[in-house]
Amino acid sequence: MSQLASTNPPAVPPVTPPHLPDTIRAAFAPVAGLAEAEAYTRSLARGHYENFSVVTFLLPKHLHQDFYNVYAFCRIADDLGDEVGDPQLARDYLARFREQLLACYEGNAQTAVFVALKGTIDRHDIPAKPFLDLIDAFEQDQRVNRYDTFEQVVDYCRRSADPVGRLVLYLCGYRDEVRQRLSDRTCTALQLANFWQDVRRDLTERNRIYLPRDSMVRFGVAEEQIATFRFDENFRNLMKFEVERARALFDEGAALLPLLDPVVRRQISLFEQGGRAILRAIERQGYDTLTRRPNLSKWQKGRLVLKALGVAMAQKLTRSTIRRQGGSV
Repeated sequence: MSQLASTNPPAVPPVTPPHLPDTIRAAFAPVAGLAEAEAYTRSLARGHYENFSVVTFLLPKHLHQDFYNVYAFCRIADDLGDEVGDPQLARDYLARFREQLLACYEGNAQTAVFVALKGTIDRHDIPAKPFLDLIDAFEQDQRVNRYDTFEQVVDYCRRSADPVGRLVLYLCGYRDEVRQRLSDRTCTALQLANFWQDVRRDLTERNRIYLPRDSMVRFGVAEEQIATFRFDENFRNLMKFEVERARALFDEGAALLPLLDPVVRRQISLFEQGGRAILRAIERQGYDTLTRRPNLSKWQKGRLVLKALGVAMAQKLTRSTIRRQGGSV
């Protein structure tokens, strides 16, 4: 692979400022060994993602640590892009993170995330491309904060969201292009749902607008209107249009579910249902994502989780009954 040409051990960047998240400092700190590395990724995943313990419950136990390791990579790379506060410094950190990734593929992992991730990569024969694509997307965030067309937004999602779905498929033993492309539809739709949910927050906290300019022009919405959080019928029509585009992608991606093992299907279905629930939340407040952020209530989140857990428990009980009756599963 040309992009995996021989490299020297990755250079450690200057000491990170104390106000930055622990994930950024840990990204460049050496680790003593595999046990410490896996303990770190496990702690990071459980501590950062409130539903992660539920998601892993729905997966085969032997995959739990691998999911922790992949999640840790994604979390740290995301923080390197979004939590530094200085675009040039963020690009510098991300460049060094890429060097560490390439060194990991050469067998020279040194930091916690890559010492842990090396075993996952080897066990599941995961190529470097999805990891490299994620880093590339986070680097793009430092250069680009407006998009002219929907196609440009989707291209960004191709690198910021789709690789995560492909990594999940690799972990679960799926490598074919058909499943990967269907997964891409779901991941892009989920990313779009988050964008439409966070129009206000993306602008105020990151100075980013993911709504494409051509759509804004079509519906008569100017950037000044978004910047002043002025909701009107034009914005309502714009958001309704974009919500339907995201929903259409969810519908296309739904064809993936019957192609997956039931255990994996439950997990992917949970994320898909969460994305669709965000779209419904946007609809419920009349497509107004300027004056307040549409959120899922704890009850709504719990309902999604309980539904997935209910299916999981029903299938476990069915398998147990079949075994007691002397059948096969």
